[in-house]
Amino acid sequence: MDTTTPLLSDLVFPEGPRWRDGRLVFSDMHAHRVIAVDPQGRAETLVETPGACSGLGWDPKGRMLVVSMDDHRLLRWDGGALEEVADLSSVAMEPPINDMVVDADGRAYIGQFGFDIHQEQEFTKTELLVVEPDGTTGVAAGDLAFPNGMVITPDGGTLIVGESYAARLTAFDRAADGSLSNQRVWAKLEGAVPDGICLDAEGCVWLASPVSNQFLRVREGGEVTDRVSVDQMAIACMLGGEDGRTLFALTAPTVAPDETRRLRGSRIETLRVAVPGAGLP
Repeated sequence: MDTTTPLLSDLVFPEGPRWRDGRLVFSDMHAHRVIAVDPQGRAETLVETPGACSGLGWDPKGRMLVVSMDDHRLLRWDGGALEEVADLSSVAMEPPINDMVVDADGRAYIGQFGFDIHQEQEFTKTELLVVEPDGTTGVAAGDLAFPNGMVITPDGGTLIVGESYAARLTAFDRAADGSLSNQRVWAKLEGAVPDGICLDAEGCVWLASPVSNQFLRVREGGEVTDRVSVDQMAIACMLGGEDGRTLFALTAPTVAPDETRRLRGSRIETLRVAVPGAGLP
């Protein structure tokens, strides 16, 4: 059983990690800020957001895209003030919207809860949303149980999404225009719930499982090749570092917003792995 090494602590609730220009960029969701940290643990707040923030990505011009959760907006940051790219209120269900993957053309696929988990609303299936490069919003796919972390394979032909409330990874074929088809189970998970995910060069998915306090490496079909246990909830993960072989593991003591702000017990932890990252994000 491998052991992680702490990199950064005193965080409220880290989500949406992305490796970019030699640093890990992530949302501190309930602190309403986006942070970058280098491999030595030196951190910088890049931008503060108007509310809870989650998924991150970059458009073809290198401008950062940020999911603003509760007001259903996709925002853009280019070093100055945040700008609105799209308002998804007309296509989204109950707030909030959540994680995101952005393709090479700047097309953003955005997951959503479908119900307000923090208000103990009844579970309902929901849809995967899309914001086209021109800002047009729509529905990319439906019949999903809490679509969460997402990856796109290096050839751009497959999108994989974690369905947290179905304990599975679901795949879609992706056409040149970004449309999704051939919805299918990529891996069924036993005793795990997929939250944030990333992809490696062997086509395996690393996933964070909050309910089991573990990070898992999973092959298509469901075989688990690696398990990394941590001492609190596993929230999200990303492969990065100079050679792409550092697994950045985001952990938190709870998912309750008020408690996360009170405790500030969330962390970024790291682990060296054998296979480097691949694809998007």
